Amino acid sequence: MNILILGAGQVGSSAAYDLSRSEANEVTVVDFDGDRLRELQDRLDIRTVQGHAAHPQVLTQAGGADADIVIALTDSDEVNMLACQVAYTLFRTPTKIARIRSIEYTSTTRLFSPEAIPVDEIISPEQLVTEYIEQLIHYPGALQVLNFANGKVRLAGVVAHRGGLLVGQELRQLRRHIPHTDARVAAIYRRRADGNRDSILPEGDTVLRENDIVFFIAARKDIRVMMSELRKLEHPIRRVIIAGGGNIGYQLAKRLETTNQVKLLERDKVRARYIAERLSKTIVLPADATDEELLAEENIENTDVFCAVTNAEEANILSSLLAKRMGAKKVIALVNRPSYTDIVERQNIDIAVSPQQITLGALLTKVRRGDVVQVHSLRQGAAEALETIAHGTPETSDVVGRTIEDIKLPPGATIAALVRGGDVIMAHHDEEIQPEDHVIVFLTETDEKYIRAVEKLFQPSPTLL
Repeated sequence: MNILILGAGQVGSSAAYDLSRSEANEVTVVDFDGDRLRELQDRLDIRTVQGHAAHPQVLTQAGGADADIVIALTDSDEVNMLACQVAYTLFRTPTKIARIRSIEYTSTTRLFSPEAIPVDEIISPEQLVTEYIEQLIHYPGALQVLNFANGKVRLAGVVAHRGGLLVGQELRQLRRHIPHTDARVAAIYRRRADGNRDSILPEGDTVLRENDIVFFIAARKDIRVMMSELRKLEHPIRRVIIAGGGNIGYQLAKRLETTNQVKLLERDKVRARYIAERLSKTIVLPADATDEELLAEENIENTDVFCAVTNAEEANILSSLLAKRMGAKKVIALVNRPSYTDIVERQNIDIAVSPQQITLGALLTKVRRGDVVQVHSLRQGAAEALETIAHGTPETSDVVGRTIEDIKLPPGATIAALVRGGDVIMAHHDEEIQPEDHVIVFLTETDEKYIRAVEKLFQPSPTLL
């Protein structure tokens, strides 16, 4: 595909890196910043064009007439929307994706159509990050909680603790422990002496160890039961302090205030007043989250979760470390640079959230081949989980009508679960895939050739030789 990416910021650069890995893609990146473009071109096999992302002449120079997809990821909603309009008007570009941050735009769906603003798919990083953090708060103890099949199935990542019923035992004991709950371990990451982790392929005789990171998949109703097998369940989260009153902080407070005791700290007094007028139960304080005296006054030691989501990652890291030192039970920090996340999580910050990785997953969902419904990037891009739909017949498909053990998956790929109608089915070896099944695949190897192999498996052909 010919892919035109507008904007070379963190999200645009991550998209360029991932999409250019395939030799089948020709990627061009447009940005005003020549230094950013030169840095990208030194690392990736892509074209770059310097200029305004919505100007007709720049889009023409960037090959807009031949583009299959335009992905507008600049920092400006208005530039992204206008760029899609120009691409549609001049080139009739088939697929136009725009990053739209402002809820004032995304909440008015009538804005986006061929007759209005021709954006085919909207990506809202703030909304994605808010939903991601909300799931972490609703499932205390989880490192990640991700939805598939419209929430019917969830994938969760958990650190196995001493005291977990399955820790020290073989995985085949899981069914004996919870006979009325069906769940499947998709991947295990075990720490080495140097601090890094190896991927362990889960087998029936695999023995879980303390401090293993375990990714498992289960029906939504069974997530907590499965978590109790891996660690002592934590008490439900009640008290939450949110540092930062931007779009993410405001939306997170709005979602949590009906079920939790929420306080929000925002340095800008005008913004704090604006938020306070629009939230009904949240206590909004015009304050700096790195003010030690203030945190003591707000009983930080009794806080279940301190969540730093300001626009400055240094402030997020510092305030989270301070809150943890002063007694907050769990701290979550928004960290824009994915390379920081592993480092930060080794420094007493429980969870580092990368907006780029979350947004990239949503973006990959739109551009992957085959009928891919959902893509989630895991472990800073080292693993991936995707939901795809099986189409065709046994004569036209490599998967339909075949049992899971007969499907030739690439290295590191496992089928974790199926959703058939409203039923969630764990992927046992003798389960046969039927047409229109939603299939959740876990990949511990994100080499481009393996991802393409999975996509090709689920693409039916007119005839198979």
